[in-house]
Amino acid sequence: MEMSRRNLLPWERTSEVRDACLCLHVQQAGRALARYFDDLFRPLGITSGQFSLLMSLNRPDAPVMGEVAELLAMDRTTLTAALKPLERQGFVSVAPDKEDRRKRRLLLTDEGRALLAEAWPLWREGHAVIEGRLREPDRLRADLRRLARPREASERHVGQTDRFGNRQSDR
Repeated sequence: MEMSRRNLLPWERTSEVRDACLCLHVQQAGRALARYFDDLFRPLGITSGQFSLLMSLNRPDAPVMGEVAELLAMDRTTLTAALKPLERQGFVSVAPDKEDRRKRRLLLTDEGRALLAEAWPLWREGHAVIEGRLREPDRLRADLRRLARPREASERHVGQTDRFGNRQSDR
């Protein structure tokens, strides 16, 4: 079935999205940053995502899965899949919580701590390079955090604003 030309979205709309879409630009920048840090961490055998995950576990007390998933803005299934190779390599262990056996604690092993100690200076140097290319890195960080911050459930109801400050319509 041939689509009539009047049903097609005009090219101008496509170029508008290409030039103005914040989501697209954040995705592009995110991919470029991930590739940059993946290259930095390659000699250590980890990716930028694995570095972030390991860093999220570097705390005085072992966090539960839900805390890490929220921090990294990923669902538990994705987190579980991301943990598997780190467990196999001996950088992370997963153990039931002593008080609530339904919860799983994520523990950074001694090998994981040693890896982070090696990765830290690479991240620090690479991060300085990236920040040097930005006009206002602190403002960018603050703006991105504000966009990523989940709103209270009450704000998600009809007539309230979404996390971007837009009014939600009645459904």
